[in-house]
Parts: sequence; C-alpha cells; structure tokens
Amino acid sequence: MMQSPLPASLLFSPEVTRARRLGLPLLALESAVITHGLPHPENLEMALSVEEETREAGVTPATIALMGGKVHIGLRAEELERLALTTSDRKVSRRDFGIALARGQNGGTTVAGTLIAASLAGIQVLATGGIGGVHRDAPYDVSADLPELARQPVLVVCAGAKAILDLRATVEYLETAGVPIIGYQTPEFPAFYARRSGLPVDAMVDTPAEVVEIALRHWEMGLRSAILVVQPPPEDVALNEDEMQGIIQQALEDARQFGVRGAAVTPYLLARVSQLSGGDSLRANLALLRSNVRLGAAIAAHLPRKDVRSI
Repeated sequence: MMQSPLPASLLFSPEVTRARRLGLPLLALESAVITHGLPHPENLEMALSVEEETREAGVTPATIALMGGKVHIGLRAEELERLALTTSDRKVSRRDFGIALARGQNGGTTVAGTLIAASLAGIQVLATGGIGGVHRDAPYDVSADLPELARQPVLVVCAGAKAILDLRATVEYLETAGVPIIGYQTPEFPAFYARRSGLPVDAMVDTPAEVVEIALRHWEMGLRSAILVVQPPPEDVALNEDEMQGIIQQALEDARQFGVRGAAVTPYLLARVSQLSGGDSLRANLALLRSNVRLGAAIAAHLPRKDVRSI
C-alpha cells in the first residue's frame, strides 16, 4: 500500500534521518520544557543530558521544535543551544502549527504538539515529565494534551499529570476518551512530584515488553488513541504528598491574587511551587524527566522494526 507523502514542513535531522532509514528505534522529546519550562542554562543542560541518556540506551533522540518555518524532528546540538537561548514566540500545540509555520516563528512543542509531529513522522514513543490535564476549580479549562492523547497512536511515558491540576478529573477524562493508563511497576496514578495519588491505573506492568504488547494489541483493534504509561518519580527525590498539596494551594492562591490567567497559569504555578519548595520540586521534576526518558528508550527498543516511509 502506498503511503501518503510527509508534510513539506517536516525537517529531519541527519541523526534521525539515518535512524529512519535503518529502522532504528526513535524516542520523541518535547521542547516546551526547553523554551518555557526551565531557565537558561538549566534548560540546555537538561536537553543535552536526556538526549545523551537516550543514545546510551541505543535509541535515537528526536527532540521536536519549530524553527525557521519548519517542524524539526531532531535537533543538532547547535540548534538545541539556539532554542535554549532564544526567546520563543509561542508554545506550539494543535491550534498553533499553521500560525507559527506561516510566520516562520520559533516555538517549543507541548505534549500535544509533539504528539502530532511524532505521529506524522512515524515515531511511536514519546517521553515527557508530565502531561497537561483538567485545571483545579475550572473544569472547563482542559489542556489540549488530553484530546490529543485520544487521537494519536503513540506510547507516552510520563509521571502522570502535573500536580497543580485536578488529577481525579484528568483521570476521568482519559477514561472517557478511551486512553488506557498503564502503571509501570505501580498500581497508582502518580501525583507528579509525589509517588501516590490514590487513583488506580487500568493495568500494572513490570517490563517494557509488556507495555509494547498492550500497545500493539490496542492498535491492531483499530483503536487510534495513545497509551499513557505512568511511573512515579524516583524515591530519592519524590516529595511528600500532603506537604506538596499545601504548597500548591498557596501557589494557586497567589495566582488568583495577582490575576494570572490563561496560558500563563501553568508556567506561573510551576515557578511559584519551585520557589515555595526551596527548589525541591524542580529537582524532582528534572529527575523524573530523566527517569521517564530512560523508560521511554527501553520501550522504544522493544518495539518491532517496521518499514518506514521513503525520505
């Protein structure tokens, strides 16, 4: 069967091009954490280190971002540095691609944006820190990550949804959308900074091979959603759940007091939580991201090789 041509806006790095040609495993990485999540130079150090960890696992990293009117699937080191230094025009989600590409804007892709680009490029695994979800006290405010998870057949590895969100409502949304939640060596949906939320997962697995088997069976039924693979943060950096809830409530109150709204809410809350926790939340965030990248690489390495689109 002939495959439809790839969008002209996709630009593959030499490293990713080689991996695609040889049918080698690939791991998609989002870039909004570089452009909007961390300050310089921590953002660049993080991006380079997680890419190197991916390579050490025998998997090719594909950090996805918009630069110069193209959707880059994989970035050279100098491009990563430029992205980390440049003030980005926007965070790129589903609604933003056409605008950003037409105007030649730079942008870091959110989980939703990365899912779209990865799926177009034939990359089946994405690793991130945490997904977006349903906001607290605002059930109408739903991250674009959630509907995109229902649309794109990609394995997404994370530490659950960001703890500043309504985790119960987020899990309910995923259930309604038909997105399986697979706990990697955990029976509970993690609370991002904390290891437990009290919310159950749909199935618990102990190995990457089990994750892959579930995904393949899911997709062979014609189901087109993502598979959400959740693992808790490493024990040595995980934070106390009750203590974190108090810090998050204070951050939410501060956001209301200062009139923070819309797309500015999540970056503000994450920065304020880091301040209130004395930097402990940032250390946990970086550690869980690296842990998720290692798991994502292991899962990608277990996927069967397949024919790739001509390039």
